[in-house]
Amino acid sequence: MKRVYVNEEWCLGCRLCEYHCAFANSGKTHMASALMNVKIRPNIRVEDDGKVCYAVSCRHCEEPLCVTSCITGALTRENGVITIDGARCVGCFTCVLSCPYGCVRPTGQGAMQKCELCLTNGGVPRCVIGCPNNAIVFEER
Repeated sequence: MKRVYVNEEWCLGCRLCEYHCAFANSGKTHMASALMNVKIRPNIRVEDDGKVCYAVSCRHCEEPLCVTSCITGALTRENGVITIDGARCVGCFTCVLSCPYGCVRPTGQGAMQKCELCLTNGGVPRCVIGCPNNAIVFEER
């Protein structure tokens, strides 16, 4: 299965992956109108410890703790991809607490969100397409 991988040696910390992710999940057709004056909530985030920058997103674990801890069954793993059914999510934060990578986060509207590999946005993660330095790749390893 293809997954998103990050080469921190190439990451510039520009955060364009965050903007492309937020835009892809906005449902709008123009990036400026989708993101202007909006607090973005991307499913990928860039961490910078002052020495190295790297992007963090869902690892779609083989044995996902977020899925097994979900009390409503809102998180499921199908064909290797972990998705969230926002209608079933009650916002209990159990998945947030159980993810060892910190990849499940609140949306601001009650449900949780995480990377779903842009399955509903064309199948190629927009963070990968938007990375100017090819630090983020979508490949099978």
